[in-house]
Amino acid sequence: MKYEDKVYGDVEINDLVILDLINCGALQRLKNIDQSGYFEPHFPGIKYSRFEHSMGVYLLLKIYNTSIEEQIAGLIHDVSHSAFSHCIDYVLNFGSQKNHDHQDNIFEDFVRKSEIPEILKKYNFNLEYILNDKNFPLKERELPDLCADRIDYSLRTAISTKEIPNAKYFFNNLIVENNNWFFKNFESAEKYAELFLKINTTYYSGLPSALMFQTVGDYLKYALKNNYINENDLYTTDEEVLEKIKPFLEKDGKLKLLFDRMNNKTDIKNDKNDYDVSVFCKSRVVDPLCFYNGEIKRVSDVGSEWREIIKEESKPKEYFLKFEK
Repeated sequence: MKYEDKVYGDVEINDLVILDLINCGALQRLKNIDQSGYFEPHFPGIKYSRFEHSMGVYLLLKIYNTSIEEQIAGLIHDVSHSAFSHCIDYVLNFGSQKNHDHQDNIFEDFVRKSEIPEILKKYNFNLEYILNDKNFPLKERELPDLCADRIDYSLRTAISTKEIPNAKYFFNNLIVENNNWFFKNFESAEKYAELFLKINTTYYSGLPSALMFQTVGDYLKYALKNNYINENDLYTTDEEVLEKIKPFLEKDGKLKLLFDRMNNKTDIKNDKNDYDVSVFCKSRVVDPLCFYNGEIKRVSDVGSEWREIIKEESKPKEYFLKFEK
């Protein structure tokens, strides 16, 4: 199978277990889930799916010659995402605005109930081993470390937003040693850290994302409360959820108001002294490892100004939203 990717280009995929996983329902569903949630009203034209990102994590791990088990773990790592991605953390009470962790909390149970265990069994892979992130340090690490998941979504976002034309510079300087991602020098590590910081500030944790998370959350919570949808619907796709709620829009004025807010058609202000609701956005920042004067250092070890940046940007961002009545 030839797969064309905006970050990695054309890649040939021949592993049968990978091909079966790609074609299973759990992965295919991700094609219709917006990676960012509901980005179009705030950043028109800047959109890619959870499927594209999942494929990207797999491809990155494949290109860097990790084990097939780690490639599998990378491919399936996002299958438990709901419709509208991290907006779910603003809908259900067991989601966290500050951590965006609902998908992680349900991941293992979700996978066990999917077709994935049978596919892995067919090719003699151990499900328990695949589900244990401790086995795959290149795929997943805690912030502010680099990992395949973080590298892919940041560079994919940077290309989608035209912050960079392509990722060649970074891949030319990115290496793997002893189960860690490194940049070959401080210059490239700092450039990547700066790019990640800009993307986080503008897109991941900026005011538009706060508006998106809160308004989509309000819309879906109201639809759930009024039985226009149920929780199971949230694990279909973005379009299926919207279509199920759509018939009620002209009958319910409050629902229509929330829909207009979600689509950025009403005035919303950020004012700490006059607000209707406070909302948090998870903030992400990286502190990459690099080679510097023959030693392994973090960006913050070499550029002292990064120490304060890492400290501040690791904190969730809080916004105070005032809605037009």
